[in-house]
Amino acid sequence: MPPGVWADLVGQQGPVGVLRRAAAGHRHAMSHAWLVVGPPGSGRSTAARAFAAALQCPRQGCGQCSECRTSLSGAHPDVTLVRTEMLSIGVDEVRELVRRAAMSPTLGRRQVLVVEDADRLTERGADALLKSIEEPAPKTVWLLCAPTADDVVPTIRSRCRLLTLATPRPADVAALLHRRDGVEESLAAEVARAAQGHIGRARVLARDESARERRREVLRIPGRLTDLGACLTAAAALVESCAAEAGAATAEVDARERAALEEALGFGARGARPKQAASALRDLEEQQRARAKRFQRDALDRALTELTTWYRDVLALQTCQAREVAPELEGRPGPELVNEELRPELAATARRGTPEATLRRIDALLACREALEGNVAPLLAVEAMMIALVRG
Repeated sequence: MPPGVWADLVGQQGPVGVLRRAAAGHRHAMSHAWLVVGPPGSGRSTAARAFAAALQCPRQGCGQCSECRTSLSGAHPDVTLVRTEMLSIGVDEVRELVRRAAMSPTLGRRQVLVVEDADRLTERGADALLKSIEEPAPKTVWLLCAPTADDVVPTIRSRCRLLTLATPRPADVAALLHRRDGVEESLAAEVARAAQGHIGRARVLARDESARERRREVLRIPGRLTDLGACLTAAAALVESCAAEAGAATAEVDARERAALEEALGFGARGARPKQAASALRDLEEQQRARAKRFQRDALDRALTELTTWYRDVLALQTCQAREVAPELEGRPGPELVNEELRPELAATARRGTPEATLRRIDALLACREALEGNVAPLLAVEAMMIALVRG
């Protein structure tokens, strides 16, 4: 059977089979509400969009017809795609979705609503969504996405059919990048390994040399942590770099949003400022600050993930077949590493430490990520982590 809309789902044969049967109308296969879960990069959003297209397609997801193309691109009038750039999805946004969910489809076979960040629903937002999921319109389908089922409030989770995706193998991700995006095979293998099966991250690394350089810079940090001063310097540099990355990612859209708002408010050539302008601009600036905060937090989380791969590789070398780093010393192949291109540096680090110290460093990285999730000031959290890394 041709892959159709499912072509970009890597290593998900089981879940794709479930969705194919549901789209084809098999007995007991369909549900009015789905919760698609899986680790970052597993393809949750891709699966939800593909399923939305298959539900609209007269051939259950051929990938060629206008229904498939418009559904995947977000242009289909009966497929609503929600992906927040803020820290949460609030009640006002949910109420608009609920209103849309109550409508009959205009052109398609169903009214499909895809919420890519269901784990970011506020408590009030989840309450507003609950009734629509409990009592859906006859042709409405909800597709919610989250990293795990536990990230979604129980009242919503219990009313959805659960679909669990797995992390794709790096080799499968590399093959996808080579086939679909034309990435050279060796680069595709390197970025797929670096992204640990995260398809979106691998694509960014393949396309953007500056992203690869930022990653390399993060992986240089362990070698620079020699004393307290170096820790504080490294922490400040990392936080500033992530803030700059977030600023670059949001600057253009911020300017575009402000210009659109000023035009809507009637800012004239003479510099007129309507009475409601100050309040509206403050609201916009608050939203933009929240978005920048999320982007910075996401950038920091990526950096901490990269650092974790360094120490994971060190630990793998230290514990390989209970011989610590003997395979490296004897010239024999060692364990498979995420950062294969840095094997000599990793082996040297492994020789100087112990598995116990490496595990403590990994714990420090995880603690920093948790602190950032709890809204601890980024610089304080990262400084504490750097000090823990140098102490081991």
